[in-house]
Amino acid sequence: MSIKTALIGELKHESSLTKKMLERVPLDKKEWKPHEKSMTLGRLATHVAEITHWVSDIIHIDDFDFTKDFNFKPRIAATSEELLGIFQTTLDKAIADLSNVSEDDLEKNWTVRRGEQVMFVTPKKISIRNWTLNHMIHHRGQLSVYLRLLDVPVPGMYGPSADERT
Repeated sequence: MSIKTALIGELKHESSLTKKMLERVPLDKKEWKPHEKSMTLGRLATHVAEITHWVSDIIHIDDFDFTKDFNFKPRIAATSEELLGIFQTTLDKAIADLSNVSEDDLEKNWTVRRGEQVMFVTPKKISIRNWTLNHMIHHRGQLSVYLRLLDVPVPGMYGPSADERT
């Protein structure tokens, strides 16, 4: 199995789990946060929905500089439909870009820097796993805690959750 086929399979699997979590987000409570240093529920959920855009960025940008290439403006989805639309749009683009990238291009390095300061250099195939998949799973875990604290039933990820046990 090729690296890109494996990454697409893992991305689809983890995204199906993430979608279950996003479908439960009560955006009528989007300003809620568990601590003053935490993101709001709406921002965290939207961040989770957007994370797969990194697949495309990693594939198309060899040297990513936060001082030049990061034109990101944080947004907060207003509705569940918008949240799931953001998620699906970025996921579809990520899968399309992965489908079209060559195995050789996945071996190329991805450099992340802040101006002259190089933060890290790793092969793109590893960057996709770390910067996208692990990142999504990390924030999905945070989101599950937010849901628990708001008494929203938490969906199981790798087996049933406490809310799904009978």
